[in-house]
Amino acid sequence: MRRMKTLLRFSSLGLGAVVAALLVLPACPPAFVGPAHAQAQKTPSPPAKTPRRGPRALIPDGGAERALLLDELYAHLATAASEEAAQLTSQAIEHVWLKSGSETVNLLMERALKAVNEKKSDLALKLLDAVVELAPDYAEGWNRRAYVLYSRNEYARALGDLRRVLALDPNHFKALDGLAQILRELDYKKEALQVYRRLLEVHPYMASAKSAVEELSREVEGQGI
Repeated sequence: MRRMKTLLRFSSLGLGAVVAALLVLPACPPAFVGPAHAQAQKTPSPPAKTPRRGPRALIPDGGAERALLLDELYAHLATAASEEAAQLTSQAIEHVWLKSGSETVNLLMERALKAVNEKKSDLALKLLDAVVELAPDYAEGWNRRAYVLYSRNEYARALGDLRRVLALDPNHFKALDGLAQILRELDYKKEALQVYRRLLEVHPYMASAKSAVEELSREVEGQGI
């Protein structure tokens, strides 16, 4: 009953209007940058805090409302009619990911992103350790820590964090991408191919995943698997 009341309250805001507003937001800092993109992309420093207003103010802090919004956005992404539409929708999803529902966690995440940008991996890892301890059900905290661990070549720990992300949010396409990339680097080609195919179900227009599926399909079939 409580969940139904929550969903009805959120529905009164006009879910379609919320989704439409989020689709005009600019891109978020990269959530997971793999080997093909690590040199090309740089995580910008987070903007200074501003009062809650505009499209970001429509993003629920957590719970059933946030889950409902993500479900709607993931449905839009999976059925996007064009690459441009998919790009806009994926950006909207990443904005929702960043909302932890806790001012303390949000501040720690901002500091962690700044530390990553400044290549201070020890500090970033310390901050993200605090994030996942304070908010173990916050998927993006685990995802960002996975990226830092990956950048330090701590693949086993990064894989553990990515699997935690996907247990919390099976459609987290950045975590799927990161998991597939690491599996591929570790020469688990069949497993990487399976993850890339799952990724394309969630985000059909992710170009890097399309090319990876084509390449891995040839390699795996060539090995008689």
